[in-house]
Amino acid sequence: MDESDQPGPKPKYRRIILKLSGEVLRNTEDGEPIDANTLLSICKEVKKVYDIGVEVGLVIGGGNIFRGLTGAGQGVDRTTGDYMGMLATVINGLALMDCLEKLGVTVRLQSAIPMDKLAEPFILRRATRHLERGRVVIFAGGTGNPYFSTDTSAALRASEVGAEMLMKATKVDGIYDKDPAKHDDAVKYDHVPYINALRERLQVMDSTAFSLCMENKMPILVFSMKEPGSIYRAVMGEQIGTLVD
Repeated sequence: MDESDQPGPKPKYRRIILKLSGEVLRNTEDGEPIDANTLLSICKEVKKVYDIGVEVGLVIGGGNIFRGLTGAGQGVDRTTGDYMGMLATVINGLALMDCLEKLGVTVRLQSAIPMDKLAEPFILRRATRHLERGRVVIFAGGTGNPYFSTDTSAALRASEVGAEMLMKATKVDGIYDKDPAKHDDAVKYDHVPYINALRERLQVMDSTAFSLCMENKMPILVFSMKEPGSIYRAVMGEQIGTLVD
C-alpha cells in the first residue's frame, strides 16, 4: 500500500519491525498457548497501521509454547531447546498469518529455518520487496541459530530491512527502574540512552539485542500491547512507552 494515497494524517514511521512476545498470545485463564480473541485483537491493531500505508515486519517469540532456557532448566540440551523454541515461533507465525489474511491483509511468512511447505526461506531482498509492495512480513525461526533470542532476531531483521523503528510490545507500558509489579515506587522512564539500558541491565531486551541496535542506531520503543490503539499511536509519533536511542 502507498501511504501517499491514504487520506488523513501521515504516519511518522514508514517502515517498522514490531516485536511481540509469544506470551501475549497465551490465555492466562485456561493456559491455552494461543487465545483466539487475543490473536484477533493483535491482528486488528496491526491492520490499523497496515491500512495507513505503514510497512510492517513482525517478529514473534515462542514462549507461550516452548522456551529454550526453560527447557534447559528441565534437562533439555540448550541447543535442542533453542531449536524447539524456534519451531514454536513458526507455529505462532502461522497463527498470525492466518488471522491477518482473514482480515484482508496480504501476508508473507518467512522462516530462518528452511521449511518450504510452511514458509518462504528468509531472503533479505525478497523480504524487502514484500514490504515495498505493501505486504506484512512475519519473520519466524529466530535467527536460525541457537543461543540467540527473538529480541536479537528482531534487532537483526530491523537493521537488515532498514526499518525506522523497532517497536517492542510488552505487558507493561514502558521501561522502569525496577519491576513495577513488585515495587510500588518503580519509576517509569520516558527515554533511556542505549548505554544506560546496558549498564543498568534493564531487563526489557537482552544485551545482544541492545548492542546490535546501538551499533546500527536503531531506535527501540517499548510500550504496552494492552492499550487499544497503541501501535497506531506509536507509528503516528505520539509519546507513549519508553524510547531507547
